[in-house]
Formats: sequence, C-alpha cells, structure tokens
Amino acid sequence: MVGVRQKRIAVHDLEIGMFVSDLDRPWHQTPFPIQGFYLRSEDDLKAVSSHCRWVMIDVAETREALDNEQGSVRLFHRRGADRGAGREALQLPPLSIREPVSYEARTPLKKEVKASRKLLIDAEAALARVFSAIEAGHAPDLRPAVDVTRKMVDSVARQPHALLWLSRTRQHDDFVYRHALNTAVWALVCGRQLGLNEGLLNHLGIGCLLSQVGKTALPRDLLLREHQLSAEEYESYRSYVQRGCDMLEHAGLSRAVMSVVQNHRERHNGSGFPRAIKGDRIPLLAKIAGLAEFFESMIAPRGEQQPMTPARAVTLLYDMRNIEFQEDLVEAFIQSVGVYPTGTLVALSDGRRGMVVSHAVEKRLWPSVMVMQDAACQPLKSATIIDLARHNESRAPADHLFIDQCLPHGTEGLEASRFDTTGAESRWSVTRLISR
Repeated sequence: MVGVRQKRIAVHDLEIGMFVSDLDRPWHQTPFPIQGFYLRSEDDLKAVSSHCRWVMIDVAETREALDNEQGSVRLFHRRGADRGAGREALQLPPLSIREPVSYEARTPLKKEVKASRKLLIDAEAALARVFSAIEAGHAPDLRPAVDVTRKMVDSVARQPHALLWLSRTRQHDDFVYRHALNTAVWALVCGRQLGLNEGLLNHLGIGCLLSQVGKTALPRDLLLREHQLSAEEYESYRSYVQRGCDMLEHAGLSRAVMSVVQNHRERHNGSGFPRAIKGDRIPLLAKIAGLAEFFESMIAPRGEQQPMTPARAVTLLYDMRNIEFQEDLVEAFIQSVGVYPTGTLVALSDGRRGMVVSHAVEKRLWPSVMVMQDAACQPLKSATIIDLARHNESRAPADHLFIDQCLPHGTEGLEASRFDTTGAESRWSVTRLISR
C-alpha cells in the first residue's frame, strides 16, 4: 500500500484531477458539501480559489484508503484513482424547479417524532398489505398506501428529521419493506430541499414505496446478495423493475408515479436499467428516487453484509456527481441529509459515542448527536442530545466538540431504542417513541 502524503499548495497552482484534503479555513465556513473532494472542472478550481489562498492536497493514494482501519471507519475516504475510470460523465444545465416551495421547520423534532411513530407503523402495514396482495396474484388496494404517503409528506414538510430518525432506529424483519420505506423517506427529504410542491412529493413518495414490488417475484436469497450476483443472477435481478410495472399496470396510478417505478434504476450517464436512458430523458422524480434508493442500499444492513457508514456513502455519492447521478441532485441530497446523515454512529472528540439525530444546513459538520456512551465506552444511564453547533458557538476553537470519526453499523452499545433521552434541550423516551 502506497502512503498518502499531504502537500500544501497555493490555489493558483491547483489542477484538475487533484484531491483537496484540507483547506486554510474551517470546512463549515465554505460551500463545499463534503470534506475532501476531487477537482473535476474549471468551476471547481474557481470555487476553491474564491474561498481559499492555499489548500492541502493528497499526493499519493490507493484504493485501500477506503477500507476500515482497526474496525473503525474514517470520516471522508479518498477513493482510488481507478474508481470511475472510463465511466462517462454527463453535464446538463442546472435544474430548474417550477415555482419552488420554501419549507420551514414548523414543528420541534421531539413533537414530530411523537406524532409520527404511528405513521411509520401504518406505512409498514400498508406496504405489507400491498406486497401480500401482489404475491397472491390479487389487485392491491392502494388507498391506505396513498393515504399514508400524504401523511408522510405532511410530516417531512413540517420537520424533515423526524421520519429519518424513526426509520433509522426502528427495526423490521422484511428487507424489501424496510428498503422501500426508507427510500421514500430519503427521497421526500431531498424533494423538500429542492422545493417540490406537496403534490409532486406525494407522487414521489408513493412511487418510492411501490418501486420495489417487483422484487416479490424474486428469490429472497437473490435480494440478500444484491451486490454479489453473477452475470446470470444479475439479469434475473434486473427484471424486477418491469415485473413491478406489470403488476401495477391496472392499479390506476398516475403517470408520474408509474414513471418513478419504471425509471428509478436508470442512471444519469446511461449505465442503468431497464432501458439505459440517460440525462434529461430520466424524469426528475425518478432521478430523486434512484439516488435515494442507491443511498439506502449502501447503508442498509443486509444479511451478514456490513453496510457503509452514512457519511462514507455521502462521499461516494459526491464522487458520482454527473456520472451516475446529476450533480444538482447530489448536492441537494447532501444539503438535505447532512454530511453526517441521521442515524450515523459517531465518536466525538472527547471520546463519547452516539448517533446523529439531526443537522443544520449552515453547520454541516456540527449536527445534533444523541450521546449513549461515555469516554470509556460505558453506557450512560440516560442518553443526552447535544447540538454541537449550539455547544460550540460561544467557545474558542480549541474547546470545540466535534465528530472525530464514524463508527460501523452495529457498534456494540449504540442502539437508540435502549435509551431514555434527557438533557437541557430534550427530555423524551426514545424507547416509548419508536416501539410498537
């Protein structure tokens, strides 16, 4: 393995292809959505030059830098120089949302989590009925799913972090149900960030919930090994999209919803399926659904497979902009879910450990964290939610509390459902809120 050596360089000496690993100022004071990125265009060079005088670049790196180190995962991994080689990049004009809606958080997180607990249970039940009917060869009654989607849209519009928190902390035995539901939540949060009106958000949400119905016709073992399929198995797997469209053909769904089901696996550069369409031929809602579904597939536990940390998945998405996913959408998604998305397990700079609960767009590196373990990795009697941005605003930089690293899924002792949460800013029982 070749080591990584950092080199300080003036911004006027930067070249396309260099990897910027550090800046001459704090990352949260810049518009760059992640910490550590490749310079891929003249626009990237101009953006760095307008905010910095000098930066640090990585002079050498290898693919192994992406791997875990002693069981822990570093925050932002450098991708190997071979990743993406030969893959077509496609630049489109900036997205234009007609009459975008500006949403504001109208409900505190605690209140919305409490109100949305039953909503998530109802969503799971509605999905179960739809999938069971389809598996039995019957026409599904989609009215409960449509109704629950409308309520999910209302919840995300009021407070985008509540459903994310619940979906990341609840457990469900059926992978397909969980995958469809979590995909819908990620997509709605991104759609909210883009300013989609509630009608479009409803189409997006129900499309995501139903996008996986074709998988009911596939062997469960195939789904659990989705990322480790042979060429023959992959051809069978790809059929789930068309199977889903066929199953829903006479269900009375809108064209917008069906376009999500049909096109959510298409990719920006034409590398997707089933039709290998690209760019602006992919409907906007399907683009959002595809990005959300891909993100969820990277971070979701599946069988014995160890998922990525959400923060690492964010970095991978950023490297895919204008390759598999349109740049505008990638950046909107990162803005909406944060550099440390809800549910990310983290270790703080003082050694304490916990889970990210929410984030503020203007303080991307300082989210709110539910602390569950002390510096000795011993469980706390009651977990405490710390808003890092608020905690640090009146302190000198040397005294700032920050996220030191992300921790792998399943890190022992970091299960939010086992803790009551207390603190000056929050006092509520996680167990009561997320249990059935």
